[in-house]
Amino acid sequence: MNFKASKNQYQNMIYNKSGNSGLKLPAISLGLWHNFGSVDNFDNAKAMLLQAFDLGITHFDLANNYGPNPGSAETTLRKVLKRELQSYRNELVISTKAGYGMWPGPYGDFGSKKYLVSSLDDSLKRLGLEYVDIFYHHRPDPNTPLEETMRTLDLFVRQGKALYVGISNYSANETKLASQILNDLGTPCLINQSSYSMFNRSIEDSLLNVCEQEGIGIMAFMPLQQGLLTDKYINGIPANSRAAGGSPFLNQNDINESKVNKIKALTAIAQNREQNLAQMAIAWVLRHKAVTSALIGASRPSQIIDNVKALSNLNFTEYELNNIENILTT
Repeated sequence: MNFKASKNQYQNMIYNKSGNSGLKLPAISLGLWHNFGSVDNFDNAKAMLLQAFDLGITHFDLANNYGPNPGSAETTLRKVLKRELQSYRNELVISTKAGYGMWPGPYGDFGSKKYLVSSLDDSLKRLGLEYVDIFYHHRPDPNTPLEETMRTLDLFVRQGKALYVGISNYSANETKLASQILNDLGTPCLINQSSYSMFNRSIEDSLLNVCEQEGIGIMAFMPLQQGLLTDKYINGIPANSRAAGGSPFLNQNDINESKVNKIKALTAIAQNREQNLAQMAIAWVLRHKAVTSALIGASRPSQIIDNVKALSNLNFTEYELNNIENILTT
């Protein structure tokens, strides 16, 4: 209740327009995928949210199933909004998504109108909000006509439950089709949230170009590849790390000798830039003009402070980019 944002909170953050829209998003956004659930320490979660906002991170990203338990990350944010950030609502961009499994039965997954309408209504209740700034369809649904899913996104904007809509995990072709449908409906697609990092460059094949052509921004999630693109694993796998804990998203098999050698070589380049590897990895993702924001995760406030320092050096020389390319492709 006593939180007061820093007078300098907007001084060092960079804000980029998302595609052809008028909405500016911070170059670094905070995702609540991990460490904001009901099983996590609430005071730490609150500290991370407030630290992020104090650094000019105005965008908090959620999904209906973020926790654990599913939905509890939205509840955590509601508590912080109510107690600390209520007077700052107009300075925040809050997003949520639906598309993965949320409840049993045929109506709790994928992209039907039935599921998406129920899900957003539940999310708004958990968040304690009348609307979200961005609502995403979280993944393509092979069994629901794309027109049905996109018409539902359009409906949310017309109902005032979302200001903008986006898609996530859509391929280049799926993105183009979705964009065409939304444009015909009069509700353009604001943004595509896709995984992008030095170790996962699949969107470079065609999605980057499609998003540029369609006027859609890109929210790059996992820019640090679940912590691989940090100094955490240079000397082995720490006992308290995600890889040691058997995470389905990062395990010990992902950290082989070849990968560690790449991490060490990239770290040397980062040090020459007066950055650590995490900071350089974020800057590298943001080098492409189609990328609106890098979506980071965190387990403590100090990580957010460290990541934001990436913005102090976003420029790469041709020599640096060539060296990075050689490391990543050999």
